[in-house]
Amino acid sequence: MPHGALQTELYPFERVTVLVSCALSFLGSSLLVGTHALWPELRTRPRQLLLYLSLADLLSAASYFYGALKDFSSSTWECVAQGAVSTFSNTSSFFWTMAIALYLYISIVQGSPTGTSLLCFFHVVSWGVPLVITVLAVILKKIGYDASDVSVGWCWIDIEAEDRILWMLLAGKLWEILAYVTLPVFYILIKKHINRAHAALSEYRPILSRTPALQLRTSVADKKLILIPVIFIFLRIWSTIRFVLTLCSSPAVQNPLLVVLHGIGNTFQGGANCIMFVLCTRVVRNKLLSSLCCWRSSSPEHSLASPESRSQGPDSATKDWGDAQEGDRARAEFS
Repeated sequence: MPHGALQTELYPFERVTVLVSCALSFLGSSLLVGTHALWPELRTRPRQLLLYLSLADLLSAASYFYGALKDFSSSTWECVAQGAVSTFSNTSSFFWTMAIALYLYISIVQGSPTGTSLLCFFHVVSWGVPLVITVLAVILKKIGYDASDVSVGWCWIDIEAEDRILWMLLAGKLWEILAYVTLPVFYILIKKHINRAHAALSEYRPILSRTPALQLRTSVADKKLILIPVIFIFLRIWSTIRFVLTLCSSPAVQNPLLVVLHGIGNTFQGGANCIMFVLCTRVVRNKLLSSLCCWRSSSPEHSLASPESRSQGPDSATKDWGDAQEGDRARAEFS
């Protein structure tokens, strides 16, 4: 990959697309953080992990927005600062995504207790490892202008660094590829566990038929189990493809469609999480609608939550797979 072989020019529509995607991701991550702060009954352990993932995505979206807006043309101090922030937050997002999958596997399949020690381990790895990598990259002057060959307008690993491939792997691509492998494995094992639990309940169909809510919740759990790794891979695969094309010095790396997909995939993770765990989660969605109605109406009767919302206590909140704990509750019910 000789320097100067590829110089990806960003068209205005590509830059606007990235900026819009960053803004939506920022709003989505903010909404996830806001729901966690507003409603204590939703503060389950899985949603606590989702909170930390949202904070990483929030920082990542902001740094990508700044990079795409500034349109850097050299390794200025602003470029290095933006590249450092995006490197840290993006790598941290990978670690927290894998941490959630590991937590669900341990709690659902293994049935092991998950105390504060596991959460401390997640914090040390998911914040500490990206921080060490980013600090070393800045000290060794590996972060800088990359000519948008492996980005879409923002700064990352300096395209002129001799060992740029190694640092591209350490600063994101290695963990991205690792997530492609580990996420499907974890969620396939979890889904198999739930399916075996369904099979074990088949002999109790008369009882199960009288509890349709349990059937509905577990079917939602299965669907979202599948969606989590699928959405992650669909969003991130385009950056991996451009990375491989850049290593091969292929002109296809400049393909406008591929550039747009890369820009959306790298910046929209927070928006995708918001859609799955807020807008597509019944309990959280009802609370948001109830709060919106209360905000629009100043009458005392409208300040109260609807009967449906009041029925969503802490136990109901944790039953929804939107907080990633439906499988855990289903496992307990099945056993």
